[in-house]
Amino acid sequence: MLIAPSILAADFLHLDKDVELVNRHADIFHLDVMDGIFVPNISFGFPVVEAIALKAEKPLDVHLMIVEPWKYAERFAKAGASMISFHYEAALDKSQELISSIQALGVKAGIVINPDCPVEKVFPCLETADFVLIMSVFAGFGGQKFIPDSLDRIKAVRAQIRKIGRDIPIEVDGGVGPDNAGELAKAGASILVAGSSVFKAPDPAEAIFLMKNARLR
Repeated sequence: MLIAPSILAADFLHLDKDVELVNRHADIFHLDVMDGIFVPNISFGFPVVEAIALKAEKPLDVHLMIVEPWKYAERFAKAGASMISFHYEAALDKSQELISSIQALGVKAGIVINPDCPVEKVFPCLETADFVLIMSVFAGFGGQKFIPDSLDRIKAVRAQIRKIGRDIPIEVDGGVGPDNAGELAKAGASILVAGSSVFKAPDPAEAIFLMKNARLR
């Protein structure tokens, strides 16, 4: 199991400390980019991604919660992203084209869906995407509670991935922590995005360890 702490929940007054935490204990930096239009919140943009990239020893996973994501994918790739995901709901019939254009930048491309989007909508994208991100809360704010129906959605996507003969990662974002990491692993998740459950934990390194080894417990 790979753990991708969400920088949205990090301490921005001491971001160097939290970057080092990810470098030492986790696997991926998860960076939520919000525009205040696609989601009702604004987070950060290129300067923060570029600053983290200077110190990051693990891949940067940029999650675009924005309208017209095709306008900005190349700039985030140049800022240091190793993975870029965008919402199906924002791209719709341009999803396949955007996956290809992100991959052409030498970056892994992911497709994202919110809890109210039928998982079948992204089935065609599973043929070409490098990973799929299933939101287990509604995109826009950290600290939300995990939506239990997400487990069945993960299972359905994993079944479709197997059906088409691929083996791409399923990333899960929202309300993820040590308490449900085992269930998510059994359902078919392979990358867990965790914000508050890591950075607000009494011992963030231990929280990461527990999630990383959830399948073994």
